[in-house]
Amino acid sequence: MNPATHVFGIESSCDETSCSVVADGRRVLSNVVASQIELHARFGGVVPEIASRAHIEAINPVIEKALRESGVGPGDIAAVAVTNEPGLIGSLLVGLMAAKTLAWVWDVPLIAVNHVYAHAYAAAMDAEPIEYPAAALICSGGHTALYRCESPTSLTLLGSTIDDAAGEAFDKVANILRLGYPGGPVIDRVSMQANPEAVSFPRSLLAGQSLDFSFSGLKTAVLYHVNGVPGAVRPNSRSRRGSRLADGRPHGIESFSSQEIADIAASFQAAVVDVLRIKLRRAAKQIGAKTLILGGGVAANTALRQAARQLAEKLHCSLRMPELHFCVDNAAMIAGLGYHYLQSGLTADYDLQAYATVRR
Repeated sequence: MNPATHVFGIESSCDETSCSVVADGRRVLSNVVASQIELHARFGGVVPEIASRAHIEAINPVIEKALRESGVGPGDIAAVAVTNEPGLIGSLLVGLMAAKTLAWVWDVPLIAVNHVYAHAYAAAMDAEPIEYPAAALICSGGHTALYRCESPTSLTLLGSTIDDAAGEAFDKVANILRLGYPGGPVIDRVSMQANPEAVSFPRSLLAGQSLDFSFSGLKTAVLYHVNGVPGAVRPNSRSRRGSRLADGRPHGIESFSSQEIADIAASFQAAVVDVLRIKLRRAAKQIGAKTLILGGGVAANTALRQAARQLAEKLHCSLRMPELHFCVDNAAMIAGLGYHYLQSGLTADYDLQAYATVRR
């Protein structure tokens, strides 16, 4: 095996076509991402058929660019790691077929990677190893879950969403507020100059010490607030909007000023972050975590990152958060985690299948 073990990674689970070369599981030599945001923006979300067609067009140029930027050749690659679950089936199949082809042509092992597990490892990319055990909060457009991590390859699910994922709720609320797509970055941006206490949106914590999540009720609360449904949401007494809800004027998004819309967005974001923080604290205490991990697209959220810093300080835990470019779906985390599977002899056969949901 090469002195430096180079793994080639492929990620195509949703709307990013990404390829990467990673050395020794952490040193990123290249990480090319072709985004489809512009293709899906007018629909307010990812259209599976459009996504899979875009992957077909992008995959070969992205492979070539990742190899070129890495400075290594096919003869230096020890394995090909690919996302095979979970995700959009059509999108996954594009990356999976490319990975099988490369593994066969290069005569190297094929490695199957769950991209949610890879998000729990993303904080190690171009960084120091993660200290275990760790409580990992993975939150994105398709997933919100908590894991107990004993090592990069040993994860146990502690709790997950029973309805909307956090990122999905951000997209839906941004649509209600007519802020644009994707919702997470735009809500984060407008919230920076807004009042997060303007509206007292509900925090759904479920029963007892549950580690599951629910955000559909919060999304509905925002909709009701915008449409002026009486008694649906309690405005904060310091909010100017509080007196207007009962004054009989027409309601709907057009009746709000840009500042009031920003205040609603900030209040919604605060509710999401509160729930994520509380659940992560519960999980950390339950497993005696040495480290807290954030992963997934929502891990780029400014308020969540600050809340995680404060929580880690209170719990006397280390905190590991990926660099912002490793929060979104990317192939570097796939190649990085793939290295650890390779070291453990966990390789796949050419009959490897793609799966829309997590099987393990």
